[in-house]
Amino acid sequence: MTKFRPCIDLHLGQVKQIVGGTLSQVAADLKTNYVSKLPASHYAGLYQKHDLRGGHVVKLGPGNEEAAQEACKTWPGGLQVAGGITDKNAKYWIDQGADKVRLVTALWRWSILHLDIARLALLSGFACSCLFVIITSFLFPEGKFSLERLQSVLSALDGDKSKLVLDLSCRRKDDTWFVAMDRWQTITEMEINQESIALLEPYCAEFLIHAADVEGLQQGVDEELVSRLAEWCTIPVTYAGGARHLQDLEKVHTSSKGKVDLTIGSALDIFGGSGVTFDECIEWNKTH
Repeated sequence: MTKFRPCIDLHLGQVKQIVGGTLSQVAADLKTNYVSKLPASHYAGLYQKHDLRGGHVVKLGPGNEEAAQEACKTWPGGLQVAGGITDKNAKYWIDQGADKVRLVTALWRWSILHLDIARLALLSGFACSCLFVIITSFLFPEGKFSLERLQSVLSALDGDKSKLVLDLSCRRKDDTWFVAMDRWQTITEMEINQESIALLEPYCAEFLIHAADVEGLQQGVDEELVSRLAEWCTIPVTYAGGARHLQDLEKVHTSSKGKVDLTIGSALDIFGGSGVTFDECIEWNKTH
């Protein structure tokens, strides 16, 4: 059954909702839907109260360490942390209370992945079921997918794919979708389709798919992509991008036959949105 997945996006130490496609090196290009007056720890406590597991804290650039740390301390073992993770701080974040860290195939240029991250997380004694690191496309050197690098990450996890989730952020090209990197501005050579999904599935436990073209726009989810993901994937999948009201949960549920979960951000009342209330999402999860 399709479930609601929460998030906490951090930018310059504040909880924000940003139009994903506007993130670049040019500050003037950034479009923000919402800047919260409340700390990240408030949202962490809210998610803990309602046992909304599977949510993520994303550090979008520098200046977010303290906010992310407070969120993790508020709900030890309940949140996943991403952004700026390196071999020098991965164990630190797990020790701070992060339940999981994830491996993102391609997004930002604020950190570098070293294979020791996965091993450090394992040695910390926590259940590290996914590795989410906002990186310079570790799996896509020069925009080309490297199976060898993915195999190396899995090897660092002692071959246990249940500890790995892949985030395949993508952009649409006509009736196809390609993995995007470098703040979603650069398109890689990997098309998201039956073949690529089949190639990646043996190495991970689930996928997180950001539809970059509609991220933060509140203009509706990419139902065709959701439907295709349900067809192609045999492991759990979470879709993010464009959700604007409660009906989008129903649409994703229908389009995917309950196989794909949905993250809602800017449309939520707790993030200044008017399309759907947090209470409605909680009730949805209780009844589905």
